[in-house]
Amino acid sequence: MPVAASAIYFLNLRGDVLINRLYRDDVGGNMVDAFRTHIMQTKELGTCPVRQIGGCSFFYMRISNVYVVIVVSSNANVACAFKFVVEAVALFKSYFGGAFDEDAIRNNFVLIYELLDEIMDFGYPQNLSPEILKLYITQEGVRSPFSSKPTDRPVPNATLQVTGAVGWRREGLVYKKNEVFLDIVESVNLLMSSKGSVLRCDVTGKILMKCFLSGMPDLKLGLNDKIGLEKESQLKSRPAKSGKTIELDDVTFHQCVNLTRFNSEKTVSFVPPDGEFELMKYRITEGVNLPFKVLPTIKELGRTRMEVNVKVKSVFGAKMFALGVVVKIPVPKQTAKTSFTVTSGRAKYNAAIDCLVWKIRKFPGQTEPTLSAEVELITTMTEKKTWTRPPIQMEFQVPMFTASGLRVRFLKVWEKSGYNTVEWVRYITKAGSYEIRC
Repeated sequence: MPVAASAIYFLNLRGDVLINRLYRDDVGGNMVDAFRTHIMQTKELGTCPVRQIGGCSFFYMRISNVYVVIVVSSNANVACAFKFVVEAVALFKSYFGGAFDEDAIRNNFVLIYELLDEIMDFGYPQNLSPEILKLYITQEGVRSPFSSKPTDRPVPNATLQVTGAVGWRREGLVYKKNEVFLDIVESVNLLMSSKGSVLRCDVTGKILMKCFLSGMPDLKLGLNDKIGLEKESQLKSRPAKSGKTIELDDVTFHQCVNLTRFNSEKTVSFVPPDGEFELMKYRITEGVNLPFKVLPTIKELGRTRMEVNVKVKSVFGAKMFALGVVVKIPVPKQTAKTSFTVTSGRAKYNAAIDCLVWKIRKFPGQTEPTLSAEVELITTMTEKKTWTRPPIQMEFQVPMFTASGLRVRFLKVWEKSGYNTVEWVRYITKAGSYEIRC
């Protein structure tokens, strides 16, 4: 396994070393001079965060008025090195009350050295969780007068959490009412032609959870993804149930998910952190259910008038509704006057963005409101340039609807005490980049 760092340096903007730590003896202590001479003084800091000088590689990142520089002389895991820097800075901020700058480093030399010894061993990152490290490094940093007060509560049994597999959850949690809130939030990205054909479409989604559960529960989440249903039918030796299945692409999980079990059984099993967290992210590129279809007609009548007709059809069920629907219809910069007729909502001309803005507070499903507008343009003596029509843009939020078709089949909670749990599931679809050419 490639190392992440042989040495780490913290420099100010002048290149002075504030603090450093050598983890391996394959780099010299004066390597920072090469970084200062060949990178800082040549003003090449913004070109590339990875540089090679004299057989050593330098990975650097600027946070506030401090440069964090990692030096390695052998093949290194660059992604791991930058991830280590990000996590280490977050750790320092948790000790310093949210501040990480030159003053915070100068005021906390002893604490930083102690943390640097704990979070990396011989070039390999170790535990960087603030919740765990604060259990046995109890020294408080010198805080800025503007920083917030610490809210972490000390808990016992630090050794079990550091050496165990559940470092993201502490023991001894007790709630009077055990509840799990699960939100599936999706963003639809669309580019549609003026004739209604889809040119590009995909859905990016994330599953957010908020857990208020006692003890150390084990959760199992079942979705209607194609691979998971096929694997379940194989394990149970029975045909898969009929119904819509989807194929998830580019899935990433929170660290609490048991990846070994997911690879073998295709089920999402995990011991959740306490409170709110993002369980997983995914992307869908096929079989997308568009919540809206937009049919625009824009006619240019000579040099001084335009007619705009836009029909928006909601494709989701009649019992559903969308909230905060905004349709932005572009018009030329030389627009002088507009008049509207809408069957639902309100419309106005926004000169700052050169758009007709049509807002519908509550948009029922299976309806087709329309907008008709007459636009008067200012006449100019110069030769008129051809107006390149920007696309129509939409904003919306549709509760209890998923454009991907993703559904939660089950959410099981097991805990040794056997308490009852209340599960809440909510679906929300929002507009990402929802554009229609006109």
